[in-house]
Amino acid sequence: MTTRVELDALARDLAGEQDSLDALVAAIDDAAWRRDTPAAGWSVQDQIAHLAHFDRAATLAISNPDEFQSSLAPLVEVVLAGELDDFTLGPWRSMPPAAVLVGWRENRATLAAAARTLEPAARVPWYGPSMSAASFLTARLMETWAHGTDVADALGVHLAATDRLVHVARLGVITRGWSYAVRGETAPEGRVRVTLTSPTGASWAWGEPDAEDTVSGPAEHFCLVVTQRRHLDDTALVTGELGRHWLVRAQAFAGTATLGPNAKEGS
Repeated sequence: MTTRVELDALARDLAGEQDSLDALVAAIDDAAWRRDTPAAGWSVQDQIAHLAHFDRAATLAISNPDEFQSSLAPLVEVVLAGELDDFTLGPWRSMPPAAVLVGWRENRATLAAAARTLEPAARVPWYGPSMSAASFLTARLMETWAHGTDVADALGVHLAATDRLVHVARLGVITRGWSYAVRGETAPEGRVRVTLTSPTGASWAWGEPDAEDTVSGPAEHFCLVVTQRRHLDDTALVTGELGRHWLVRAQAFAGTATLGPNAKEGS
């Protein structure tokens, strides 16, 4: 079970990832806020607004689970109507960029305060099955980093990788089965061991040493693949047939089945 110390450290890492993205957008001009990102139809402003919206929802899920559950019905309706972006981003799109940034800062501050009240053994309701406190905060960190990568791509810069990515990498490993289940598929027989090099040069490993296949390479590249920000063929990851079968459909986040970008021409 996750300890109090581990949960507090995870909350600090989430705040660190948010601060890193904040530093990226704090000084850009309004034209840069309007730039298109790799997510079709989404600007830099939309990416930050998305995080602001769901950081607020995460606060509600922690502080008032019953009210959060009541908020799910309207969301299901807009999803079925194909109006999710209007529902979650519409109010933010009418704001000036400076107001969106202030709103995100306020929402993540209230989320941080709510996170401090979480007990390690707590379950938090979310969009789908409830999540452990640690998994819940990990998912928020993964979302922040993944959408921050989209923002960095739009701005033509590199979002500095840190060892906070250990949380994203671990989530990527444990969602191997989910990557198949969300597509109505069954994972092929065989185990995959993942061995990664962290941004600071440490070695991270998951899985049995005698597994039938391995995935190895930079942790940042693995995280980019499992969050569908890069195609496997555009990374330095090395794997066999079993690992590739997983990574071309890897999906470390909830929701319906989606696929990441195609490989760049000539990869």
